[in-house]
Amino acid sequence: MKTATVKDVRLDYPTPPRSEVVDDYHGTRVADPFRTLESASNPATIAWMDAENALTASYLDRPEREVIKRRLGELFQYTRVSIPKRSANRYVFSKSEGLQNQPIYYVQDGTGTPRVLIDPNTLSTDGTVSLMEYSLSDDGALLAYSVSRGGSDRREVRVRDVGTGRDLADKLEWVKFSGLDWTPDNKGFFYNRYPPTGSVPAGEEHYFPKVQYHQIGSSQESDRVVYERPKEREVGFSTLVSDDGRWIVITASNGSADESEIWVDDLRNGDGFRPLYTGFKYAYVASKVVAGRLYLLTNESAPSRRVIAIDLAQGTLEEIIPAAGDYLEEIEIINRKIVARYLHNASSLIKIYELDGRFVKELPLPGIGTVSDIEGTTNNPEMFLSYNSYIDAPTNYRYDFTTGELSAFNRSDAPIDSSRYETEQVWFPSKDGTRVSMFLSRRKGVAKGPTPVFLYGYGGFNNAYTPAFNPVHFYFMERGGTFAVVNLRGGSEYGEEWHRAGMLEKKQNVFDDFYAAAEWLIANGYTLKSKLAVSGRSNGGLLAAAAVAQRPDLMRAAVVQVPVVDMLRYHLFTVARFWIPEYGSSENAEQFKFLYAYSPLHNLRDGVSYPATLITTADTDDRVDPGPAKKFAARLQEAQGGPAPILIRIEKKAGHSSGSLGSGGKPISKLIDEWADIWTFVTGELGM
Repeated sequence: MKTATVKDVRLDYPTPPRSEVVDDYHGTRVADPFRTLESASNPATIAWMDAENALTASYLDRPEREVIKRRLGELFQYTRVSIPKRSANRYVFSKSEGLQNQPIYYVQDGTGTPRVLIDPNTLSTDGTVSLMEYSLSDDGALLAYSVSRGGSDRREVRVRDVGTGRDLADKLEWVKFSGLDWTPDNKGFFYNRYPPTGSVPAGEEHYFPKVQYHQIGSSQESDRVVYERPKEREVGFSTLVSDDGRWIVITASNGSADESEIWVDDLRNGDGFRPLYTGFKYAYVASKVVAGRLYLLTNESAPSRRVIAIDLAQGTLEEIIPAAGDYLEEIEIINRKIVARYLHNASSLIKIYELDGRFVKELPLPGIGTVSDIEGTTNNPEMFLSYNSYIDAPTNYRYDFTTGELSAFNRSDAPIDSSRYETEQVWFPSKDGTRVSMFLSRRKGVAKGPTPVFLYGYGGFNNAYTPAFNPVHFYFMERGGTFAVVNLRGGSEYGEEWHRAGMLEKKQNVFDDFYAAAEWLIANGYTLKSKLAVSGRSNGGLLAAAAVAQRPDLMRAAVVQVPVVDMLRYHLFTVARFWIPEYGSSENAEQFKFLYAYSPLHNLRDGVSYPATLITTADTDDRVDPGPAKKFAARLQEAQGGPAPILIRIEKKAGHSSGSLGSGGKPISKLIDEWADIWTFVTGELGM
């Protein structure tokens, strides 16, 4: 089906509420005429939001939308199985069938028959309650698990008796950004608790976490506070308990993935926590305590990261695996071996080492792709890993350390013939000459160009964007489009220096890399401006919004998803103060200068012909507050000097997580509806 290019018609946009607010930033006066839209409960905001949703729905109400939605439903008709987590001789894994909103969690005893342990689909009528974190006790008898309602980052934790399938009376609230770390005696676990709403001033409930210990059978009110930093609200924690129960390790993070501290307590003598690393100068990632030695991943003296081990009783340190050219993403200790996941040219590479650092082998992987998950225990010779790529649906593999055999454990039955698609990696120079990589995925036989291109990026928070399977992208590729992902500075694809080259005052490098990618695609005949759409979500939404504001000449359409767009006030909402180490703060006079220089909301100009833009957000997003996205939509509609549409789609009862494969909080039904709107918008604008 060919879609005729949508004719540009000036839309009659709803009138937003206005105010006369002007803020003074270090002597610079900045107007904020749409401040009212930050208030979600304001009747004027609600009326404007409902009118905008109605306008967007009417604009996208075309015959092809139902065709797109039906095809997306077909693309999701396959079984998705996670790799299993093992405790004792018991395995827990998730499985989702087709259009099921949330995956079901199963337990299997040894080689026995799997049985349903938890079905989140029964917890709500609309699929908006999801199971998030879960952890088996060491004896496999109890499962601590958390649920999210409406996509919220706040969790409710319950404990299920695996044998009976019934929940115990234990119930924990106000849990967020938390692991569930059992003690080896199976009597309880550590978790992060945040202040209840109303117990602190409004907004402060997103900060000041405490590490608490919950003993099974007790009330949350009696849970012991293990560690806290009551004067440092922007510090978060993660915990690690040694297999013998002697040591507890706290990793404190100040909101940036590359700066942390390590504190340790010997539970045998109860002397309290002592510091191993302080000052938030480098990243220290605690992996496992084996025979009294803490294995850490760090970027200290190693931008691509190295492995060190500390004898916790003696305090001695040894380098185990020195830094290499490739970025070391993660280590796991399995079968008393170090399993190291590297990034080589932004795709996964797995190496195995002895605990003393001697190299054992490299595991053969199918191609340019990503190992997204690795599971195993310290003393068992069984390891599971999950592999996928832009064109290959996830396949779960089992590795036997005894035989050295890597075999497919569970293959996806996705209704997609991967042999009909291809991915190539290309390199191009950015504005300052930096060499940047990009993945291009498309159907085989499609001419190089000029064809429609959907250009996606993120570029921030030390996150690597590596090849990942998502069925929604195949609709675009089926129609002859190219799905392109850029490995922008700000991520971790090429180490810590790559990250630092795209944060704080260097954030403009991220945008310049993105524009250079678009220009390279056009210059090399892959596409035309009239056939190019750009997109990003969250921090990537900031990227896409910046592209609209800075380079409206570069693309035909933009999809700006759950974006950070008001760089002067972003840190005042939800958990965003945690991001100050990455972005900076307008409260700092020097940082205000570069934030104001690129803040998408503040760099829109009246009368400019902006590209067709679809902004998506969610009314209950408690990570990236939706208020600034609403302000950006109102301001862009006001400034638009051309005929292209400016639309905003505000999801109800959904949070920040994408839920791309039915996890992360968003049910499949909402995901399909959202992407039906996105592809209707994009294919219409690109004339596909």
